Amino acid sequence: MNGKERIARAMRFELPDRVPVMCQLTLGHYFLNLKDRLKPHEIWFSSEGFAEALLALRERYGFDGILINIPGRDPAWREQVRAIEETPRGEVITFRDGLRALVPWDDNALLEPDDPAAAPAPDFMDFDPDRDFERIDAWPRYTWGIYHTPHLTGKEPGLLFHPPDYFFNTLDLVLAAVGETVSVHGEVFSPFTHLMELFGYQNALMLLVMDPGRAAAILERLVEASVGWGKAQAGRGVDAVLISSAFAGGGFISPEMYARFVVPYERQVVDAIHADYPQMPVYTHTCGRLGDRLELMIESHTQGVDTLDPPPLGNTELADAKARIGDRLFIKGNLNSVALLTDTREQVEARARAALAAGKPGGGYILSSACSVAPRVEPWKMRLLVELAEEDGRYDNERGAS
Repeated sequence: MNGKERIARAMRFELPDRVPVMCQLTLGHYFLNLKDRLKPHEIWFSSEGFAEALLALRERYGFDGILINIPGRDPAWREQVRAIEETPRGEVITFRDGLRALVPWDDNALLEPDDPAAAPAPDFMDFDPDRDFERIDAWPRYTWGIYHTPHLTGKEPGLLFHPPDYFFNTLDLVLAAVGETVSVHGEVFSPFTHLMELFGYQNALMLLVMDPGRAAAILERLVEASVGWGKAQAGRGVDAVLISSAFAGGGFISPEMYARFVVPYERQVVDAIHADYPQMPVYTHTCGRLGDRLELMIESHTQGVDTLDPPPLGNTELADAKARIGDRLFIKGNLNSVALLTDTREQVEARARAALAAGKPGGGYILSSACSVAPRVEPWKMRLLVELAEEDGRYDNERGAS
């Protein structure tokens, strides 16, 4: 059984030959572990570079799936570059329009904080959803946060309802390379994540309290952007769509706020994708403390939960989550991502075997780090997860496996 089949069965609560393994890797992890063949800026700004990075580490680690978590790049981006300088902090990219970006050697790219093009976020108490989305290009930080690339070719103002063709470049390259052997997942930001990126985290949280009606109206508009990119990826051939809702855990908002500002808008995204692609698995990535909102997540119509951080990062034990939602949502994750940085082989084995013991029964589990694999996690730990799944995660003797 190959990775594509293995993950498809897990998402359908059917039994594969073994528990599948699929971790999301940070961009810094790609940078550090592929520095002998790719520069960080080639991975960040180039569709071809990112596709090569995704494919190379998937093969090296033996994962059953790949998450494409940033869209393809405009192939003309290099024409807009004035200079690329290597510094101790990373690569500094200066564009012809004056925008300057830093690509650290081990972390996500960002706008230089002293860059005049790094305009402030809009005033959250004066933002009119019927008017101001047509001026969205006035806030480069928002475009940077959502699409991970600055304005290089003059995107039309307003929300991005219809992704440009180049957005599919990385996806097309990966799909062509893996064929029917590996599960390929696309990603969209949830409306709530868009809200956080648009105004900044502190201001967005203040908006929820100070003017919840305005927040709801803005979220309603943001649904359209999430739906547009989600449907586009589903139509292009991904095997699943992940809704990235990282900031909706207990460290940011209460269950009551989650029910009001997250559930109804993510439900619209899921339902819209399923209206056109009823068989497309859609699942949700949320970091941190989820123990008080697992059942609420079901109300968003999502089909799975990704991360499920264990204590102390989160507050959910895998066995408890399995008992509460394991027959309604598939589960991906629960390995302590921070501990992976320093764990010995014995500790990695113990954590992974415990996760397999709790998650494996009845299917519906994908072994994974709870959140993204940190840049400096040693590659042998990733390969070990697959080895342990082969040893302790097999369903060969259970009804339904093939």
